[in-house]
Order: sequence, then C-alpha cells, then structure tokens
Amino acid sequence: QVQLVESGGGLVQPGGSLRLSCAASGSIFDIYLMGWYRQAPGKQRELVATITRTSSITYVNSVVGRFTISRDSAKKTVYLQMTNLKPEDTAVYYCKMNVGVSPSSSGKDYWGKGTLVTVSS
Repeated sequence: QVQLVESGGGLVQPGGSLRLSCAASGSIFDIYLMGWYRQAPGKQRELVATITRTSSITYVNSVVGRFTISRDSAKKTVYLQMTNLKPEDTAVYYCKMNVGVSPSSSGKDYWGKGTLVTVSS
C-alpha cells in the first residue's frame, strides 16, 4: 500500500560525498516523520537522522556537521546529503517514514529496502 524506494548509494573514497534519496508512493494522506537509519556489517541498526512534520531535526552525534537531512513534501521525498564520509559510515542505509493513509488514521512506519554506502580507499 505504501512503498519507499531509496537511491544514491555507492562506493566513495574517504572525504567524499553522496546524496541519498527516498521517494514514497502509494496510498498516502500525510507523512508525519521521515528519517534515515543505517546498519553496518555486524552491527545493530541505528538512527542517523530524522525530520518531523513540524521540521524538527535530529542527528546521531557521529554525523553532526557532516550530514544534512532535508525533504520535498510535495514530492514525498527525503534526502540525506553526506559529506566528509568516513570508513565507519559504511553501511546499508534505510529510509523510514511514518505515514497516515487517511485523515482519521494514525501514522504507521514503513521501511525501504536499503541502499548500500561503501566508504573505502
């Protein structure tokens, strides 16, 4: 009913940049939160950045000053601009959105399938 598709991952050298995108489609009335999570090999999934309906933004401390989350509400798309990438940023990056499908419904979390970011020299 609601699908999220991430794009923009790839291989980059340390210090490089990438821009991730996540577009939502399907039966959507409104989106209350958009965010990015990541899971590195052998590690648990962690929150990277979120942006709420009222534009409150949260980052994990390790990306502050390097990553920027933004959105285009009309396009139902969230972005993650990543700069000064480090090897420890290597992970599968997952998009999450909390979506309301009707005016009377509460929000429900939906996840994308992930896009791989590899930072290596």
